Amino acid sequence: MNPTPTGYYREGRIVIERRLDLSPGEAWDALTASEHTARWIGPWSGDPATGSIDLTMTAEEGSPSMSLRIDECEAPVRVAVSAGEGEDVWMLFGEVRAAGEGENGAVIALSQITDDPEKTSAIGPGWEFYLDRLVAAETGGDPGAIDFDDYYPSMAGYYRALPG
Repeated sequence: MNPTPTGYYREGRIVIERRLDLSPGEAWDALTASEHTARWIGPWSGDPATGSIDLTMTAEEGSPSMSLRIDECEAPVRVAVSAGEGEDVWMLFGEVRAAGEGENGAVIALSQITDDPEKTSAIGPGWEFYLDRLVAAETGGDPGAIDFDDYYPSMAGYYRALPG
């Protein structure tokens, strides 16, 4: 499989989208509900009302966990989270909207603030990989059959060229 990069750069963020034949509410659940995220990126634990959760990234070697701060949540439209400390903070955004006029379904957009071409060269392929896993999970496919090696390093040059 040789997936084609689809991301673009807007307002200081790399943005990657996927359209699904789901209602916007179902797409929101695919993006945010632990029983859904468990199938494509990993389950999370904790109480979002406290402002943070712990995500176990099951598609990564060793299934590392990371704490995510919930910076903003406008269910069922937008969630903003951050991870890390100091200069190594990742600011991530998930958005759901109805598909365009004349189309069925919903669009899920993941974006991340970045202006560093080297970081972008890895971030872009990573989110392409995870969104394709989300699509597979929600459409009856096998997320485990999606191989990160098909995304990186082959997409790195495309994403390296986006910022700036």
